[in-house]
Amino acid sequence: MKWEVRIVKCKVMNVKLLVPFAACCMVLFTSCGAGTEHTADAINPEDSVSMMTSYGVNTLISDSGVIKYRIVTERWDVNTVREPSRWEFMKGIFFEQFDEQFHVQAYIQADTAWYFDKQRLWKLRGRVNIRNTNGLIYTSEELFWDGLRHEFYSTVFSRVVTPERTLEGTYFRSDEEMNHYIVSNSKGSFLAEDMEGGAEEPAPTPAENGDTLAADSPYVRPAATKHASSRYH
Repeated sequence: MKWEVRIVKCKVMNVKLLVPFAACCMVLFTSCGAGTEHTADAINPEDSVSMMTSYGVNTLISDSGVIKYRIVTERWDVNTVREPSRWEFMKGIFFEQFDEQFHVQAYIQADTAWYFDKQRLWKLRGRVNIRNTNGLIYTSEELFWDGLRHEFYSTVFSRVVTPERTLEGTYFRSDEEMNHYIVSNSKGSFLAEDMEGGAEEPAPTPAENGDTLAADSPYVRPAATKHASSRYH
């Protein structure tokens, strides 16, 4: 009797490699079938983020190469995308103002502030306080600081207290040193010579005409007007 032996060669795929391969195929087919994209909404210009945000700021600021101010703030945002471009101090701000000999002339503070760098215009809001070395104390809820004309002005209720007098009114204008100022639509205590002579009334402003100003918008500079010297203090 002859025995015939046939050798059959079989190729068997490694089971250990087969299982991961099948799992990958399932994931691939599932992903292709879903086709879901997760995208965020486009950023509007009004919502554009600041190009720089600094915390715990205590810095010196120069004007025409001369150090004029110290700024202390919890948060400082610089936004060049919004129009007009601005610095924002939403956590409050404190200034020290210096003369050319680096002597402190005044202290300025506010709950919120914006600086429109192209216009060189500051807008201070919320418990605005100014004290200078002459004993003057100024308080208001809103004040503009014009870096081109080097003056302060406000069209909301303001209060000025000095060792000699107290003035309150809805229009205020002053030089940067608070040495010469005017308060109109006013009430308070006056010296007799304060009431002598007439004065031209300041030109109407948007706020006086009933226009609404956005909280963070720059205010158009009021037209310069001449005032009688007897109305300055």
